[in-house]
Amino acid sequence: MRSLRLFLALPMALAALTCGSSSTAERDVVPAPARPAASEWKNDWARGAVFYEVFVRSFADSDGDGKGDLKGLLSRLDYLNDGRSETTTDLGVDALWLMPVFESPSYHGYDTTNYERINPDYGTNADFLRLLDEAHRRGIRIIVDLVVNHSGAGHPWFVSAAASPASPTRDFYVWSGTDPGWKQPWGGNSGTWHPSGGSYYYGVFWGGMPDLNWRSPALREEMKRVASLWLERGVDGFRLDATRYLVENGAGPLQADTTETHAALKEFAAHVRRVKPGALLVGENWADTKVIATYYGSTSVPGGDELPASFDFPLSEKILAALAQGNATPIAAKLDEVQRAYPQGAIDAPFLTNHDQARLATQLGKNQGRLRNAAAILLTLPGAPFLYYGEEVGIENGPTGGDESKRTPMPWDASPGGGFTTGTPWFGFAPGRETANVAAQTGDPTSLLSRYRSLIRARKDAPALAKGALVVLTPLTGTSPVLAFQRVTSGETVFVAHNLSDTFVSAGPYAVNGTSFERVFVDGSVGDPSGGPGAIRVNLPPRGTGVWRVR
Repeated sequence: MRSLRLFLALPMALAALTCGSSSTAERDVVPAPARPAASEWKNDWARGAVFYEVFVRSFADSDGDGKGDLKGLLSRLDYLNDGRSETTTDLGVDALWLMPVFESPSYHGYDTTNYERINPDYGTNADFLRLLDEAHRRGIRIIVDLVVNHSGAGHPWFVSAAASPASPTRDFYVWSGTDPGWKQPWGGNSGTWHPSGGSYYYGVFWGGMPDLNWRSPALREEMKRVASLWLERGVDGFRLDATRYLVENGAGPLQADTTETHAALKEFAAHVRRVKPGALLVGENWADTKVIATYYGSTSVPGGDELPASFDFPLSEKILAALAQGNATPIAAKLDEVQRAYPQGAIDAPFLTNHDQARLATQLGKNQGRLRNAAAILLTLPGAPFLYYGEEVGIENGPTGGDESKRTPMPWDASPGGGFTTGTPWFGFAPGRETANVAAQTGDPTSLLSRYRSLIRARKDAPALAKGALVVLTPLTGTSPVLAFQRVTSGETVFVAHNLSDTFVSAGPYAVNGTSFERVFVDGSVGDPSGGPGAIRVNLPPRGTGVWRVR
């Protein structure tokens, strides 16, 4: 279905199509000197780091137009991390993931029309560079959403491609003379081929987002050039959208996880390593654990020669189910499966919810015990945990069933504009913001926000909690209300126990070889571990957590 024509001519025309409407001042970047192939990733900074997912449109509005922007985000950086280890009023995150910030006609930004220019709703390229500088000054790294599976239908590449089969960007997209009739691979009856000028183009999500043709050498070079541009500008990596669907070989199962998709990602990852080996790539591979494991690639490159990190959707599902059921064994079994399936050195990216899912507080019925459990579990897991903005104050879903209700404005206080804007918000606030806001929870040591702050500090204070190996202690089958494990480095062992039930639990014995225990993070009324080495017991109140350094 995809033509393999190489573009050998019209370099000036292609450059014009690539640049779109960006001004020369905004898009000029001095090309980096050629680099030798990087043999491995240098992104160990991400292992154990806490990431914070930001939807810029909903975070902070600096000019009163009701839409969040980069200057607004800049004004709130000290809330996220003020760069001072001695303070306790910031959240303490290590890195940000910015949902799409490139030019786009939609509110969500996943239909990119210019990969080189910041969305004017959010500011300018200069605003973005200032944000990078200020974030880096505070020790915050920034990765940005790079939509690699498709562009927007308004991108100059597609406008030209749709206008003529002779267009220099025709092979940037996937064309057929007839409609093959494929449906979306995740189910449903929506078609994936869309009519245009007597032909059909492939768009697995919808017609406004035509799929890019990763079989085309010219397209692959363009996407590598875009990656280089932003890496040279200072970004610390990319979250890659819809990575399972880059290259398809037919209908149904052949639309996802193809050999050609893996080959394309390996080539892209090798380029990123050459340009900036310290960068992180995080893949969106919404699949089961065994499929996700394949996206790390070969350990011929330490950490994997494909994607060094992937979001752990199956673990998220198990955590939320376990919190509702009060049974920790499904989490323990999933953690064990991840350890067995993932290659050595892989970085897991656990999370609770993201922008495509109903808000955590809504899924957990606004139950404060479960929300406190969720925070403690996430922030004691190995890998690079991701928080979704507002999760730390318990934001609920908005009033509609659409994606906008999963991405409502951040409630900084209970004022009419919520501290988000002096104007009218682009979309209404979620219910419950009278108490689910930053101002209301900041001075309360028992608040959910204070819990997140304390847990992130604990993660930084105990190297084993951030970067240590995982030893699961909870049984993998049957029923257990307690999720218990150790985190281990060569110099430190940390024992962790979470009570997922609403009753007091005396748990153990656990095979923990220690004679004394130093508190790292302990909920009130949690008893310190007791018993002899190799047979440790612990008393936990309802929904209580204890984290101890083993001596």
